[in-house]
Amino acid sequence: MVCRRSGGFALLVVLWTLVLIAFIVARLTASGRTEIRIAGNLVADAVTEAAGDGAIFTAIFNQLDPSPDQRWPLNGQAHELLIGGTRVLVQLEDEAGRINPSTASPELVEALLRTTGSDPESAHRLAVAIGQWVGSTPVTPVTSGTTRPQNSVPADYQAAGLDYGPPGEPLETLDELGRVLGMTPTVLAAIRPHLTLFGPPQPNPASADPVVAAALAGTGQGALAALAANQPPPDLVLVRITATAFGSSNARVKKSAIVRVGAMLPGGYTVLAWGARSFD
Repeated sequence: MVCRRSGGFALLVVLWTLVLIAFIVARLTASGRTEIRIAGNLVADAVTEAAGDGAIFTAIFNQLDPSPDQRWPLNGQAHELLIGGTRVLVQLEDEAGRINPSTASPELVEALLRTTGSDPESAHRLAVAIGQWVGSTPVTPVTSGTTRPQNSVPADYQAAGLDYGPPGEPLETLDELGRVLGMTPTVLAAIRPHLTLFGPPQPNPASADPVVAAALAGTGQGALAALAANQPPPDLVLVRITATAFGSSNARVKKSAIVRVGAMLPGGYTVLAWGARSFD
């Protein structure tokens, strides 16, 4: 009787051990499959990102073509490339068609704010604050007929509960505009697509988007578009290149770069900014 009970208990232990082993094997198998999928996705993302980088350099070399007729126009049109089996859409835009808040006149910045939905009073006040931030506005209007030195501006920031004031220097990033007194996330989101850190003080009216063109028109500068359109291509061009690459495993990577291109530059081009990758 004792032997029979001992045998039954041993059989039960063996069965539970087999169940435990099967469970461990199943977990290891599932974990291995997950790791393989993760590794595959990482490889796909890396290959797709490399294709996006290659497409950007392809666009740069295209702009260096000695024949202007062979260069892609800077009009935002999508050009499809196949790089290492990866499909990439490349768009080129004239960065000089955007407004540089560090060097543009306060009147142009104010016109942009009004064009994007700010009321006249808020637009004027914010344009002055931006001018003070970047150092292009030496004094601040207080009320009609009075002015206040720029070095007293931090008092406005202190009154708003802020512990900083305008640095009086060009912007390092567009995100910095979010620290300007009176700037809101909504206003910044509205004007940001029309801004640049690298463009000239006067945007190129011929390549300006409708919003920038309307702002130029609001300052009486819209008539320059026809004149600019008839001018020969400049020796240096400022190009924003956006590459969207579509790889395997549904990988989708967007890369961007801002490049100055010209025959007189070392190597023919200078990369001014290389946008962070984004995986969709």
